[in-house]
Amino acid sequence: MDSNIILAFLFSFIAGSSTILGSLVAFFIKDVSPSSRFLPVCMGFSAGVMIQISFMELLFSAIIEVGLIYSNISFFLGIVFIAFIDFLIPHEYKDEYRSNIEKNNQKLMKTGFLVSIGIAIHNFPEGIVTLFGTIKNPKIGLMLLIAIALHNIPEGISISLPIYYATKSRKRAFAWSFFSGFSELIGAVIGFFFLFPFINPFIISLSLAFVAGIMVFISFDELLPTSLSNGHEHIAITSLFLGMGMMTLILLILK
Repeated sequence: MDSNIILAFLFSFIAGSSTILGSLVAFFIKDVSPSSRFLPVCMGFSAGVMIQISFMELLFSAIIEVGLIYSNISFFLGIVFIAFIDFLIPHEYKDEYRSNIEKNNQKLMKTGFLVSIGIAIHNFPEGIVTLFGTIKNPKIGLMLLIAIALHNIPEGISISLPIYYATKSRKRAFAWSFFSGFSELIGAVIGFFFLFPFINPFIISLSLAFVAGIMVFISFDELLPTSLSNGHEHIAITSLFLGMGMMTLILLILK
């Protein structure tokens, strides 16, 4: 049992670190001009990954565990929650003389911020799931680790890219991704010390459906508009479907 607990924390740490791994892409970008195709490609791809994992894995598994009604209530509560956060973040500068580039940077910063918050909330229950899954059965924990790590990498990209394009700061882009990835380990620690007696499959399933709502809202409200904003619509949409296809392939391999 003790060895399983140590392994469970190790798996949670590795799964969370994969978000940070995706953020390292900011250190290798050379072209940060508004006309660059790199941003729409990665934003579209990340949106595809997040949409597919939300519907095909998180929401679908919640429906199987707790039923259509409870899982969808939790799903739409997640949408309302992140929409409220989005409403609190100013969308426009008050100064009407700011340049279009500055306004675009503000949009990118907001996108990066929302994605970071959404993925941090997403990673929190994933840390709990990975922890308890590994304690129950290390083989289950390993499967969870692989699944989470594979989809956390493009999520790390979706955090670091808009922040890097907005600020030209690789360190800031990395820091926000680190924050989101580290929340997975925090979830595991809190889950072990405070939630262990109360956690059950019903609560975990509702949490994942809630997270699915958050990620779907972010994908449609932030990532997709950002990917389509620089005149590379066909590239962005193609990347979206490639992201969905890759995530589907990963899920099929892991089944």
